[in-house]
Amino acid sequence: MKHELSTSVPDSALPMPDRDHVQGPIDAPIKLLEYGDYECPYCGEAYPIVKAIQQRLGDRMCFAFRNFPLVNAHPHAQHAAEAAEAAGVQGRFWEMHDLLYENQDALEDKDLARYASTIGLDGERLMNELQSGAYTTRVRQDFRSGARLDVNGTPSFFINGVRYDGSPDVEALFAALITERG
Repeated sequence: MKHELSTSVPDSALPMPDRDHVQGPIDAPIKLLEYGDYECPYCGEAYPIVKAIQQRLGDRMCFAFRNFPLVNAHPHAQHAAEAAEAAGVQGRFWEMHDLLYENQDALEDKDLARYASTIGLDGERLMNELQSGAYTTRVRQDFRSGARLDVNGTPSFFINGVRYDGSPDVEALFAALITERG
């Protein structure tokens, strides 16, 4: 039974407010965790789906995002993830997250600096942080947590700690979220 699974899921498969970027109340009955790659076209397709579901569920859902850059396939994914983390330190993670997914075809470093400026951050500071590897460890921690959960592709979703392997379309994911809420 899936409800039994939800009591024995690893804590790492649930949103953690002290380490994750979270939207919605952490105590919401529905928790959606995504491992994503900003350069992955499938993540780009899932991005508006997640947004639509967030609108439908409102405060009944907590959404968390973790970086899982597939650098062998996506050469800009690592720096994009680090740029999102740099923005997060300045309180603008979600703004950068959205810009990265909305502009997947423009993820060169110069683009990342421009996005930083667009959301009111210092583009030069962001570039210095990327060059120094200031957020490499943070992104690596996300990646390792995904690997421990057998994430091997993106996007990968967990609903209340249970891996979701169904279709990422709005209706299927919405139905799974409602069913898994426990």
